[in-house]
Amino acid sequence: MSDQAKALSVLTVNTLSFVVCFACWMLYGVLITFLVDNSLFNFDKAQMGWLIGTPVLTGSLVRLPVGVWTDRYGGRIVFACVMLVSAIGMYSVSLCNSFTDFLLAGLAFGLAGTSFAVGIAYTSVWFSRERQGTALGIFGAGNAGAALTSLGAPQLLNILTNHGQNLDAWRQLPQIYAGGLVVMTIIFWIFSHPKKIEHQTGFTIAQQLAPLKVTRVWRFGLYYFFVFGGFVALSQWLIPYYLNVYGMSLATAGLMASIFSLPSGVIRAIGGWMSDFWGARAIMYGVLCSCLIACVLLSVPRMDIMSPGEGVMAARKGPVTSVTPEEVVCAGKPYKLKGKARDNVITYASEHEDLIVWPTFTFWQEPVVNVGDTVQKKQLLARGVTHIFFQANVWIFSVLVLIVGIATGIGKAAVYKHIPDYFPKDVGVVGGIVGVIGGLGGWVGPILFGIMLNATGIWTTCWIFFVILCASCLAWMHWTITHMMNEKSPDLAREIERETTA
Repeated sequence: MSDQAKALSVLTVNTLSFVVCFACWMLYGVLITFLVDNSLFNFDKAQMGWLIGTPVLTGSLVRLPVGVWTDRYGGRIVFACVMLVSAIGMYSVSLCNSFTDFLLAGLAFGLAGTSFAVGIAYTSVWFSRERQGTALGIFGAGNAGAALTSLGAPQLLNILTNHGQNLDAWRQLPQIYAGGLVVMTIIFWIFSHPKKIEHQTGFTIAQQLAPLKVTRVWRFGLYYFFVFGGFVALSQWLIPYYLNVYGMSLATAGLMASIFSLPSGVIRAIGGWMSDFWGARAIMYGVLCSCLIACVLLSVPRMDIMSPGEGVMAARKGPVTSVTPEEVVCAGKPYKLKGKARDNVITYASEHEDLIVWPTFTFWQEPVVNVGDTVQKKQLLARGVTHIFFQANVWIFSVLVLIVGIATGIGKAAVYKHIPDYFPKDVGVVGGIVGVIGGLGGWVGPILFGIMLNATGIWTTCWIFFVILCASCLAWMHWTITHMMNEKSPDLAREIERETTA
């Protein structure tokens, strides 16, 4: 078999293996939601966040050493070991009976998340530098495995439990996933070929890790914390979100969550091409701005609020001689009131879930005095009532989520496009630490979401968190670019400022 044929074979099984591993890595989002929704385990929202994020912790922290092992021993043996060890951890989920059991099992099968580090290193050695971008973009599309779990796992749980008639049969799901990992390991071993990276010599560990002292590395890490960590966190959190906020079934919630995860995974390959064509910096500006706008809109919760409004006060002292919904007469002076419309748009929208797009307000005044009362000057005659209503329509919500999914998918490729441009000799180390930071975002996200939800009772707090995070990334990037411009071309910067203020 020619080297080109071997390279294509390795790319194919690497990508398929990554799809399976990523699907397993995201299992807890569906499984824990199912168990809690059916009262099999009474985990609160914070505990759910911990369990959903736990596999991501292992997959993040172990990425760096697994990448080192891949360089040393070769991707073929390391990838196979990762899948087999993950299969053991996945099978152990079927034996869990407590929060601690699920926590430990999640840490074990979370090793599946390190498949990205192995696959990136193993794929890159088979392709020349000119073809690596396309090859790694194709491999990175394996993130779409998250959508397979969002779509398939709820349906499989329905079948296994006979639509809720035999709930304890949920234990078969992690066993099936474990079997899938074993089967994929066999296929991978048959169609892959051994090859290791050619090591540079003469570098100490301290020299290899020297780029980590550069602030730029951590800035790239923050970008990846948002675009990848946010993707991983939302891929799992959206399922309980849809289930609780919109009252969907688990199967429908999984289908809606896949609207986010599937495009984000697949479009990563396109993001690499876009970064080559327009430049990674321009792409990151577009990604962060679009995500910021979408997350601001998503952060507005569903609401039906009655709030005090402008009231009517007596202009002078005197008796109340007439009270109707439209008017109060006091001391001979009539006071017109704004009545409540019976067929207002909010009442209609409450019955027709597809009407209102933006938050809507209506206002009326209600008398608080009776005929015969004697009131003082400036005493309240009618209180104002403001009704604030916002549907947060599920289809508009899903379109905004789709925008975030597409943007983060493009952003993942753009971040990694930065690395060889700025650190051509340290791609492995810098890419490794950026990947670890991004993975930690996927772990921290669900935990923070659960804590914020418990503290406020508002599901949209997760979007508020992303608004803050995205704005921080955008501000840091813009400040850095402005600083670089002022430093390298101060005359040009001053000329632009003069033209802008003129």
